[in-house]
Amino acid sequence: MIPCTLQHTLNQKILSLFPGEEHCYHSADSQTFEAGVDKHAEPVPIELLQSFNASGLPLSCLSLKKGCPIIILRNLDPKRGLCNGTQATVMNQNLNSHVLEVRLMGGDHDGEIALIPRITLLPSIHTVDHAIHFKRRQFPIQLTFAMTINKAQGQSIKYVSIDLRTPVFSHGQLYVAFSHATSYNCIKVLLENETETRGNLTPNVVYNEVLLD
Repeated sequence: MIPCTLQHTLNQKILSLFPGEEHCYHSADSQTFEAGVDKHAEPVPIELLQSFNASGLPLSCLSLKKGCPIIILRNLDPKRGLCNGTQATVMNQNLNSHVLEVRLMGGDHDGEIALIPRITLLPSIHTVDHAIHFKRRQFPIQLTFAMTINKAQGQSIKYVSIDLRTPVFSHGQLYVAFSHATSYNCIKVLLENETETRGNLTPNVVYNEVLLD
């Protein structure tokens, strides 16, 4: 589990070591304009829209291989187990450009085969640090060799590696990070280089007000 800024880089590096042929799926991005507000807004190049990687939004260039693990980013069909946070593996050998065939992992639908379509997604205004409004049509998934602590909530993982070179910043995050393995012997932690003042320590953010009755 890692900070969001490192997630995509690490996932791509591990994917390059994963066996099989890599396929890249490009999104269809377009700028949107709010009536009465963006009347005089200048259009921006598509290349700029494709460079935006807001939290919770799939990459514009989504690289996949058969058998690679993914996580679903939207509630598509909860009755069939296609929910935000569901993990799966890519199944189809000749990856289709319109739908993805995946095998679900965990939960009541473990092992079932499902199809994931491309959908149109809007980034949250809370996660996009710019004034450009846009939409992206892409598969609502991302690689999950590595994931953020927040995205790992609810997951059961046999072996966990936690990158804490950037310390946690929110109440309960450290607990969430350490609570996904069945044994502390299955957890590895990466810290910044040890110093005389800190040693092998990392901050634990606790809001005492939350613990009060």
